[in-house]
Amino acid sequence: MTTEKIKRMLDACYQAKRIRELLPPLPSGVAPSYIHYLDTIQTLECQEIHVKVSDISDALNLPRPGVTRTVKEMEKKGYLKKTSSPDDGRITYISVTEAGRELSKKYDAQYFSNLAIDLADISEEEADCMIATIEKFYQVMCERRDRNE
Repeated sequence: MTTEKIKRMLDACYQAKRIRELLPPLPSGVAPSYIHYLDTIQTLECQEIHVKVSDISDALNLPRPGVTRTVKEMEKKGYLKKTSSPDDGRITYISVTEAGRELSKKYDAQYFSNLAIDLADISEEEADCMIATIEKFYQVMCERRDRNE
């Protein structure tokens, strides 16, 4: 791969970050990560998983302390609820509240359903290729960073 191609890939990543900034405005005090967490938790719940911080961390490939912090914020704001496992009080399960479902529905389901119509010219294969390429690029960059520390 040429250095010019690498630079163009990095430029595309910058554009991708700017695309996220074009998402609809969220209510005051709601971070974009909340929508991502709500979607992830609901996806795990649909798989009949009793969701824990570690499940969210693994699904989003994020460090547990950051996930714990965001979950606490979301719980304070009423979007998530924590419950102790009836079998082992040390285990805490996380579920989406009705307020969380409404937020998710408004800013996830409705927005992305409409966006899907506008993105109809991008094939599933093209989308899968983009996702795989970005994931691979991210992994390479993480490995390089780890080697250079």
